[in-house]
This record gives sequence, structure tokens and C-alpha cells, in this order.
Amino acid sequence: MPQKCFIHTSILSHRIFKRRVLKGQDLIKLITFYCFIKDESRVVDLSTDEERETPHSSKSKDDQGSSSNNSSSLEEEFSSIVNIPDSAFIQAARRKRELARAQDDYISLDVKHTSTITGMKKNSDEDSESEPDDHEKRIPFTPKPQTLKQRMAEETTPRNEETSEESQEDENQDIWEQQQMRKAVKITEGPGLDLSYSSELQTVKKFDTSISLPPVNLEIIKKQLNTRLTLLQDTHRSHLREYEKYIQDVKSSKSTIQNLENSSNQALNFKFYKSMKIYVENLIDCLNEKIISIQEIESSMHALLLKQAMTFVKRRQDELKHESTYLQQLSRRAETSTNESLAVDEKTQWILEEIESRRSRRRQARALSGNCDHQEGTSSDDELSSADMNDFQKTQGDISQDHKKIFEDVHDDFCNIQHILLKFQQWREKYPDSYYEAFISLWIPKLLNPLIRVQLIDWNPLKFDAIGLKQMPWFTSIEEFMASSMEDSKKEDSSDKILSTVINKTLIPRLTDFVEFIWDPLSTSQTTSLITHCRVILEELSTCANEVSKGKQDLLKSVVVRMKKAIEDDVFIPLYPKRTVENKTSPHSKFQERQFWSGVKLFHNILLWNGLLPDDTLQELGLGKLLNRYLIIALLNAIPGPDVVKKCDQIAAYLPEKWFQNSAMRTSIPQLENFIQFLLQCAHKLSRSEFRDEVKEIIPILVKIKALNQAESFIEEYQLDHLKSVIKEV
Repeated sequence: MPQKCFIHTSILSHRIFKRRVLKGQDLIKLITFYCFIKDESRVVDLSTDEERETPHSSKSKDDQGSSSNNSSSLEEEFSSIVNIPDSAFIQAARRKRELARAQDDYISLDVKHTSTITGMKKNSDEDSESEPDDHEKRIPFTPKPQTLKQRMAEETTPRNEETSEESQEDENQDIWEQQQMRKAVKITEGPGLDLSYSSELQTVKKFDTSISLPPVNLEIIKKQLNTRLTLLQDTHRSHLREYEKYIQDVKSSKSTIQNLENSSNQALNFKFYKSMKIYVENLIDCLNEKIISIQEIESSMHALLLKQAMTFVKRRQDELKHESTYLQQLSRRAETSTNESLAVDEKTQWILEEIESRRSRRRQARALSGNCDHQEGTSSDDELSSADMNDFQKTQGDISQDHKKIFEDVHDDFCNIQHILLKFQQWREKYPDSYYEAFISLWIPKLLNPLIRVQLIDWNPLKFDAIGLKQMPWFTSIEEFMASSMEDSKKEDSSDKILSTVINKTLIPRLTDFVEFIWDPLSTSQTTSLITHCRVILEELSTCANEVSKGKQDLLKSVVVRMKKAIEDDVFIPLYPKRTVENKTSPHSKFQERQFWSGVKLFHNILLWNGLLPDDTLQELGLGKLLNRYLIIALLNAIPGPDVVKKCDQIAAYLPEKWFQNSAMRTSIPQLENFIQFLLQCAHKLSRSEFRDEVKEIIPILVKIKALNQAESFIEEYQLDHLKSVIKEV
């Protein structure tokens, strides 16, 4: 009997553990069932049908006796079994198991149930010979090595089919286990013991009504709903942002794909870039080789012009010194009242004759041109002798020939500005992205600098007939390049700054050299031409104020320094006794007149810079240093008359009108106070002299310079009611 129980339980437990790992509830049920079987009062007879059908009563009695004798020691014998049952018992259990499988798919624990099916036994015997027993099978702890076909079959099998098969197998296994457990429980007939594997036996927790929950009102619910809504909205917005980002990425990707599809062949691109690289390298090598020759020719031309300018300045100062010395000697001889002839050295005599000859030639030229209002001293004494002029022209011609030979051995693609810009224009049109990424617009002014300097070698901004800046070939080429850039370019480009950069880096330094070393502020023609070019450069072409500001400041600073030097070195108005200058034909009077009008000419040239130089600077130079220090003193020493009124009127005519445009002004600017006092003093003297009618010429001068209070006081003092209309017209 213990052997039968052991066989039954081992088969059942082995069946369960073989097919799946037990869950917690399954393990509890199995342990309960196992302990119940061990009870000696609940021993189950698992003998085969053949043993129960044996007719010998002696065997039955022996079995009953053995059963009763061994009932007390069942526990001990059951636990001491260690030997394998004999083959007959195993064959009987095997046939019973196969019969159960064929009928109900479970092992019956009912010992009273018998079934005799001869054909089934034979089949089971035949099957048992080919199928090993369950306890003979071994559970593999490591998977057996699979063949290549098996691995390929597993990989090609869809994952969903594997999942469905596994789930179906687990479900069938669960059903089989539940059936086995129900049958085991029924056999044991344990009172009150329910080991059914179902969710109905699980205890359900009952709600405890004694527990009090916090009160819930509408506001709390509303607040929670709003919080939840806010979170959902934030999540929605974040999703929208991600969606927009994805949309932009998609558009960018499509654009990139389209650009790549539309791009030309990479071989052509490489060929173009390689050709441009070679071209730029050759261009730089060419310019580096020619820059030395360019600098030498520039220096030669600058030295020639500087020599000419220094010649004029030195000659003017020497002539002024010798003429002043000669007049002083005449004054001393007149004071001593001696009739002895004045001894003059040969050099002074030659200089005086040369001065007079040049003045005679200028008078003849003015007479032929019909200019009869010219004042002596306002002409530019810049004539050269025929020998000096020939030498100058010959040297200048040689320099011009040398500068034309600089690029005579160079192809136009490397020395013609228009051709060079055309190369870069093709690059910009074909491959704009690489053109802008390489900042070509910042390098073009540096490449063009030597070529522009070559074209500026013959350019003299101090000549009235000098070619205009806008008519230069390099200027027009750069303008065309900039115009094409504005038409073709779809992105921000610095091509519009090329011209301003060229002016700032190339043109302004050259112009500054002319101002510092060659320009003569006493020459009205040079000053007018220089101002014309400066206005074009500093006003019309200053598209980028920050870029041109430094060059502009340097240029204007050099202008101010040069005018201060001219005031200190070139202005000389001698003062002679009135008895000496009363005679207008005397050499002293003529010399004083020429020097005064030379100072007025410089005064006019300084005020021509109105609009380019600050008003404070012009007032300091023109009014403070020149008018009040030199011109007013000469006027005070003169005899009041029509000539003095004419000089004052000319000085007032040169004053800029914008200084007096304020209609509320009743008094003039402070720097004109001395000039106003001289006009009033002159008017008082003229009103008591024979030139009384000249007073009406002084009142308009006072009105023009906004000395209205002084003019009204003078009119009331002398009862000049007919001049009040002049003040009312202002």
C-alpha cells in the first residue's frame, strides 16, 4: 500500500512540476494534499485492476491482514522507501496512466473504478515499449545545441505566433492542473477543505463604514479639475512645440534634399574652386611682386610735387622778406631826410625785378580776360620760369611713363580692376553660399589697393582740372560691382561697403598727404579743388560712418593744422605811418594793400571749409586768429573812407550765412565784437567827414552780421530814419 501511494503522489507531483513552476496557491494545495495522504486513516488503494480481480481468498485475507498490521507503521514505512518498484508494478501503473489519458485525460484516484478494455491495454503496452516513463525523463537545465535549420526556423517564425502558442500552452496547463487538483480534493473528502484554484475562494475585503473620509465640496473638485486641465494644457503645448519643431526639421530636410538635388556636379564645383584658388594665388603673387615698383613711383611723384610746393613757399617767403627789408630801408632814409641813393645788393634787386615782372604778366592776363575788379595780393603767385617748368614737365613725364610700364607684362585678368571684379562676380552668382562664407567683400579692397594706387599716381586733387573722383575707371567698376550685388544678393552682404572701404584705406591717406605737404592754403584754386574732392569723399560716399570716421578725422585734423601753420608763417601786414600810406602810389601803401588782401584771401579760403569743419574750429581760425589779430589791426591803422568800407563789406561777405540764420538773434557772435566796434567807430568818423554818404553802406553790414541792437542805437543817435527800413527787412 505505501508503494502505491508513493507512485500516485510522485506521478502527480512530477506531472505538475514538470510542466510549469508552481504558484503560491498551487504549492499550498499540493502540500495540504500531500499531508492528508500521509494520514493512515486516509490511505488510498492504488492497486491495479488485475490485483483486485484475483479469485484467491487467501491473498485477499493476507492483504487485509497486512493492511491491518501495517496501519500503525504506515508513516514509518512510507518514509523509509528508497528502492525502485519492480517491473510488474511499474507496468501496471503505466497501463493505468495510459488508460486514463485515453479516456478522461487525468489519472483516476478512485480504486473502485475498473475498466477492462483488452484492445486498449494492448495499444498501451505497445506504446509503453516505445515511450519512456516520466520519471526516466530528465529535465534539461541548459538548452540543447540547435542545428542551423532550427535556428533559422526560430528566427523566421513571427513573434506573435510564438506568443500565442506560449499563451495557449500556459492556458491548457492551468486547466489541466485545476482539474487534477479538484479530483484530488474530491477523493480526500476532507470536510471544510476547499483547495479549488479559482478567484471565487479569495476573500473580498469589505468596506468599513466606521472610517470617516474627509469632506468633499465643489470647490475642491473644481480646483483638482483645473489643476488637471492645466497639466493637460501644458502637455498639449509641449506636444505642439515638438510638433512644430518636427515640421521645421522636415522642411529643412526637404530644402536640403532639394538643394542637393539641384546642385551641380561635384566635379564641376571642385574644378571651379580649384581654378579660383589658383587665380587668387597668382593675383596675390603678381601684386606682391609689383608693389615695390608702385611704391617707388609713388614716392617719386610725391617728391616731385613736394619739391614744387616747397619752391613756391620758399620763394614767397624770400620775396616777402627782401621786399619788406627794402621798404624799411626806404622808411629810414625818409626819416633821415637824406638825398643819398639807397644802396641795394644785387640779389635783392634781382628779386624785386622778378617780382615786378611776374605781376606785370598777371595784369596783362587779367586785362585780356576782362577781370577788372581784381585786387593786388589776391592772385596766386605760382608761376615758374621756363627752365623750371621744362624740368618739372620732363620729370613728371618720365614718372608717368614708368608707371605705365608696371603692368605692361601682366595679363588683363590680373591688372584690370573690371576683370578682377568680374571673376568674383561669377563666383557670387554661381556659388553665393561659399562666397559669403569666405567674406570675399572684405578682401576685395585689399586686392584692389595696389591697382587703385597706380591709377592715382597722376591724380592731383589740388588742380582745378583734375579728373573727378566719379569719373575714375576704378570708381565706376566698383559701383557696377556693388549694383549687381544689390540686385542678385538675397542675403545681407558687405559689398555695399567696398567703395567706402577703398576710400578709407586708399584714397583718404593719399589725400591727407597732399594736405600736409603739398597744399597751399593761400591758393584759392587749390583750396576750391581740394574742398570739392573732400565733399564727394566725406559726404556723398560715407555710407558707413563708423568705417570712414577715423580716416575722416585724420584728414580734417591735417587741414586744421595746415591752416594754422599758414596763418603763422604766411600772414604779414606791416604798419607804416599814416603820412607814408596816405599816398596810394607809394611802395609802402602798395605793399601794405597787397599783404592785407592776401590775409583776406586766406580768410576766405578758411571759411570755404564751412560744412566740413565744425563751426567752432572755423570761428577760432578765421575770426579769432586771423580777423581779430591781423585784419582788424590793419583796418584801424587805415584812414576811414570808401576803401575801408569796401574792405569791411568784403570781409562780411565771406562770413557763412548759416551763422546768422537765427531770426531771434539781436547780437552777433562773440568773435565778431571787435569787428562790430570798428564798424561803429568808422561810421561815427564818416558821419562827421565828407564821406557821410558811406554810412548807409555800414548799416547793412551790421544788419547782415546780426548786430541789430548796435545798428538801431546808431540810427537813433544820428536820426537816420531812412535807414530803419533796412532793419525792418531782416
